[in-house]
Amino acid sequence: MGVPNDAAFQHRVLKAALDLLVSDDGPVVLADYPEDAPRSAPEAEGWACPVALKAPPDEAGGYVAAVAEEIESLRTWHDLAVKTRGRTTVGSSGADIADVGRFVASYLTDAPLPSYRSDLGVGDAMKLACDDMKAFYFEAATAQPGPSTSKALDDWFWGETTAGKLFLELKSVCLESDDPLMKALGTFTLVPRSQLSRLPSGSG
Repeated sequence: MGVPNDAAFQHRVLKAALDLLVSDDGPVVLADYPEDAPRSAPEAEGWACPVALKAPPDEAGGYVAAVAEEIESLRTWHDLAVKTRGRTTVGSSGADIADVGRFVASYLTDAPLPSYRSDLGVGDAMKLACDDMKAFYFEAATAQPGPSTSKALDDWFWGETTAGKLFLELKSVCLESDDPLMKALGTFTLVPRSQLSRLPSGSG
């Protein structure tokens, strides 16, 4: 939805979403919105994540442990964000965020985990898991001290966290999957267009 108080952009996004309800395609419709979300004002100085995050692992097999450690290091900040706002958008997966991180990271290994919910296939489970991880990280980041902007938070998540690098690596896994929902996730929503330049060379 872009930055706060940008009613024109938000109206266009909502109209595009509502237009999907009368699409002739279906029953499932996935569409790529043609505009990138506008950024807020130029980045204010002073915001920095006070948690010393470790560098992402060099090998795919290291993501499971690295993401688990990173999530635990951010839990205090996320708890503060929830206390301050009185709400959270984390929880659509119905699983604990640590289990969600383990599930997502396992798809960069030779032993990917089955869906963490018996009522969800892998594609649906992966989408909800990724949504929860992004929400957890961004909510934790906004609870931290100092002024922040949309660009600063994006650059932090996609450029400095293990989770961001995990998603970048996961894109090619999704695109190569036989599961149509995994393929759609990799094609449309896993990595925003503004971050595609960070993809590992030779991937999606």
